[in-house]
Amino acid sequence: MTTRTLFIGMDGATFSILDDLTKGDDDHKPVMPFLASLYKNGTRSILRSTPNPLTPPAWVSLMTGRTPGNHGIYDFIRAEEHGDDVFFTLYDSRDCNAETIWSIASRQGKRVAALNFPFTAPPPKNLNGFMIPGFIPWRHLRLNTKPKDFYDQLKTELPDFNPKQLAWDFEQEKEAVNKLSDEDRENWVRYHLPREKQWFRIADYLLRAESPDLMAVMFDGVDKLQHQAWLFLDPTLQTEEVGEYHQRMRKLCLDYFRQLDGFIEKLVTEAGPDVQVFMASDHGFTTTFEVVRINAYLHERGYLHWKTMPETEAAKRREDSMFANLDWNKTTAYCRTPSSNGITIRVADKPGKTGIKPDEYDSFRDQLIRDLKDLRDPVSGERIITEVHKREDVFSGPAMKEAPDLLMVLRDFGFVSIKNKQPVVEAREEVAGTHHPDGVFFAFGPGIKQDAKIKPCNIEDVGATLLYSMGLDVPSDMEGLVPEAMFTKSHLAENPVRIGAVTHSNSKDAESESMAEDEKEKLMEQLKLLGYME
Repeated sequence: MTTRTLFIGMDGATFSILDDLTKGDDDHKPVMPFLASLYKNGTRSILRSTPNPLTPPAWVSLMTGRTPGNHGIYDFIRAEEHGDDVFFTLYDSRDCNAETIWSIASRQGKRVAALNFPFTAPPPKNLNGFMIPGFIPWRHLRLNTKPKDFYDQLKTELPDFNPKQLAWDFEQEKEAVNKLSDEDRENWVRYHLPREKQWFRIADYLLRAESPDLMAVMFDGVDKLQHQAWLFLDPTLQTEEVGEYHQRMRKLCLDYFRQLDGFIEKLVTEAGPDVQVFMASDHGFTTTFEVVRINAYLHERGYLHWKTMPETEAAKRREDSMFANLDWNKTTAYCRTPSSNGITIRVADKPGKTGIKPDEYDSFRDQLIRDLKDLRDPVSGERIITEVHKREDVFSGPAMKEAPDLLMVLRDFGFVSIKNKQPVVEAREEVAGTHHPDGVFFAFGPGIKQDAKIKPCNIEDVGATLLYSMGLDVPSDMEGLVPEAMFTKSHLAENPVRIGAVTHSNSKDAESESMAEDEKEKLMEQLKLLGYME
């Protein structure tokens, strides 16, 4: 058996950075020379992310070929209102309503390997191959690794195998939630060099020892570096007049991308010349330059109300706890998490309950949209919130009611703040990295056009393309399409795209060890560090 398809995921990769790192001149070689060669010998495309370009819905859309309104994953956490409290639960694979490509390929006899993809724990019960999920504490890796003996196999076959490096190191940065010191930020970048090497070594081992039909690995350090070190990466922000720390940080970041380029080259070389190679990101990246405190704005407009709290230490601690000081008897609309960029409208389920009346929903929402669009820059008059989408327009599907009622897009594409602070809009002390809707999509190998750029693809198209590359039918209920412009005419003539039977329902009875409360809290702290929670 030989590998037919290699997929390399790069969380948060964006052309604005990669194009800069693949350039060379008479004095300098490219930081990523192998990727530069793929530019010339393959096909590339902008990859449109999900309506809210966020890791959970985007990667799940890639893995299912379905939009969030169908697969049901919108955020890192699911929030539910119960009386005067909002309870948060971390999403996992059992919350996904759609079948993944790992399951689709497995039940058709293909062997797959999937490493470090979020929301793959617990793995599909019918998995034919290998899986080590991402976004879980390392203590849960063994139970969620498939097959059951693969974890111990790696400890035997890879002398330096360190499962603690595979999972996020919550202890290392949990004290630096709001703002990293210079030393913390430098350590944050250094931490991802050996961590990414662990994932590479497992992928390399699987290619050599097992040769699965589909070999897939995701490197998430791209996203994590760009969140905390964007200032040192964005070519538009680089000047000659920078200090020693800036120079050291930029060199460290470039070392990471240089190492990543080497990993990509080794995996592609190991896979062999007959393998089709695909690379994609879940979203792109750009610069965020301001903080928008959306709940504070909703309070100004009368939608959200805070409780009057005494001036005590206990009250101050509650202020730092999300929603602890909301007056639920008066609040009709609020934002639950920064990462959602969404507004939840409270509709009374029974007469006398808090929230608006059901028959007032449409008129209430229309007025709320007008008020959101009315938030403007006091100097330029430019709208701070450039787009406001109704959920039926961007999240249509059977899982639509789990989506926020409104989705906002800020003028700098940043995530909102939900804290009770003033002013509503404030310039950041230092620009930072944030998600952009345009990610990257590459293809290389036999049957792929060379030195080609095609029109933008949708993130759901990646899942369909990987199935097609393996010689499988694309399920008729999959929203993703195979971008035929990526392939040569002769390849398509010999391998026409076939539309097949619908996907199977996602099994939600898989066994998984429950996370302890302290582990859940560490996950929350890590999300705070990356700006997804407050």
